[in-house]
Amino acid sequence: MEKAIELIEKLNVTDETTKIEAKKGTAIDRSILETVCAFSNEPSLDGGYILLGVTRDQASLFPSYEIIDIGNPDKLQADLSSQCASSFNQPIRPEIEVELINGKKILKVFIPELPVAQKPVFFRNEGLPRGAYRRIGSTDQRCSEDDLILFFNHNETFDSAIVKGSSWTDVDEDAIKLYRSFRSRVNPYAEELAYDDEELLLSLGSVRREADNLLLTYTGLLVFGTRQAQRRLMPAMRVDYIRVPGNEWIEDPENRFTTVDMRGSLLSLVGRMYNTIADDLPKGFLLPEGELQAESIGLPGRVLREALVNAFMHRSYRVNQPIQVIRYGNRIEIKNPGFSLKPEDQLGEPGSQQRNPYIAAVFHETNLAETKGSGIRTMRKLMEQAKMVPPTFESDHNNNQFTVRLLLHHFLNEFDLEWLSVFSDVGLTDSQKRALVFVREVGAIDNATYRQLNGADIFRASTELRQLRDFDLIEAKGRGRATYYVPRELLLQIPQLMVNEENQPIPLSDQFPGLSGGVEGLSGGVEGLSGGVEGLSGGVAALSEGIPAKIEEKIARVGKRSQDKELIKEVICDLCKWHPLSLRQLSEILGRNDKYLLENYVTPLREEGRLSYTIQDMPSHPDQTYQSKK
Repeated sequence: MEKAIELIEKLNVTDETTKIEAKKGTAIDRSILETVCAFSNEPSLDGGYILLGVTRDQASLFPSYEIIDIGNPDKLQADLSSQCASSFNQPIRPEIEVELINGKKILKVFIPELPVAQKPVFFRNEGLPRGAYRRIGSTDQRCSEDDLILFFNHNETFDSAIVKGSSWTDVDEDAIKLYRSFRSRVNPYAEELAYDDEELLLSLGSVRREADNLLLTYTGLLVFGTRQAQRRLMPAMRVDYIRVPGNEWIEDPENRFTTVDMRGSLLSLVGRMYNTIADDLPKGFLLPEGELQAESIGLPGRVLREALVNAFMHRSYRVNQPIQVIRYGNRIEIKNPGFSLKPEDQLGEPGSQQRNPYIAAVFHETNLAETKGSGIRTMRKLMEQAKMVPPTFESDHNNNQFTVRLLLHHFLNEFDLEWLSVFSDVGLTDSQKRALVFVREVGAIDNATYRQLNGADIFRASTELRQLRDFDLIEAKGRGRATYYVPRELLLQIPQLMVNEENQPIPLSDQFPGLSGGVEGLSGGVEGLSGGVEGLSGGVAALSEGIPAKIEEKIARVGKRSQDKELIKEVICDLCKWHPLSLRQLSEILGRNDKYLLENYVTPLREEGRLSYTIQDMPSHPDQTYQSKK
């Protein structure tokens, strides 16, 4: 076991992590027990540490943890042991030590991961799945039905369940022919090719017999169903290809994106969507897969195919929501419902967690996908060989969404090197250069994305991102576990690509002679940008000054201790009706923890239809705010 002082040092570098949670520890409350449950359940985590008597300095913009004396460690130990033994469906035995640091007592608690046969552990008075928790990043998340796939070997998965109202007449004969064609290319002697259509679909788990009727399963409807049947029985199961002008999501109703909607057999959708995207890329950008070489100037075809197959194979079909493929000017984003069943930091490692095993088997047998968990590793390798920015992946458990981003950009090309030369005096590492290019193209970056881009661990990523922040190139947003970074004015002042008549980049020093003085010549240093650190916090303060008097009166009535949930909900709705607000702004105005506010008020209000996102199609957008519905 690690020493408490070592754990605190890690907290001050990375903030709370997957394996470390800091608590004030004045009492053993629900929040501590949720962390106990999450550490016990999370697969391959090997448990985690809870430090009681350690708290984050909320006044600090950067992670800074201080020790507070817990007073009576014997009582805390007894309470924790007792509640761990009685609150869950089975006893949990924490390993507890009292350590003395600078004369102050803290409690170091290690929660071991339970054996597979004993999972999931859950609050006995809540049951499954709601009473079970997982450790996702540095947060404790309630389990969903999809999470239970990790803990139980279900005989019937969602894709093997019968679709009510379906029948054999909903089967598309052309889809069966397509499967036979794909399968014969892989193995012309496969025994199932000799089956008739009914036997074939029975063997693939695509139909089931009930009484004298053959009914489609969800696998059958999605892989072999007609478009009419899919529209009738699963109306939201489609793929939306969205073209967005520029590099940012367009909210202007007068300048909207264009959309192409697709339905049909999953086997045909892969090819149709692949061809649609390929045809939409700049001429000469996409090379045929068989001709891929390290000097390729385009997005490797296999990378695009792997990303699409991943979305079809691993999405959650419980959610009535289409897959979105968004084509920006500089990147492609593929968003599918359903977070990754594998932890985000294990993506690309061998082994696959299958949400839809029957659909996965069809993709595997037709050679459209492998089932060994190497698809993401292959994508990274191919992008590296093509000298392109590696793909990044975002698994959002809160919004039940998985996103793949493919930048249509060659990393450190001639223009990038010229663009980055402005910062030559700073001494950037290659990893930091890669991150700056990503921030320039996408608009934001967080610790997880930095690790994916550079193959870094969490500590190196935190250190190098802070250096970029200290160089005044990026700005930290959010706090603690929700921290991400956006470009500062200094970075945005660097001009974009300009070319001459021969389509060659024009040197920045020729475009803007004033840039040759390096970083200092751009903005006069940190003070010239925004007034230094003090300028970062002026937004919420300035916003608070404009709150109408009637709402201010309600906020005063709420105070910091009110338990009147309806009054708090009313205040939140009033605030978001007056002005769209982010979670952080609501948290600071009301003086409450952002996680507490999200789980107990904001999310319920959104589910009740009283609040809505201002950026509807991108719930996890870094600039997301909430507004009251009229």
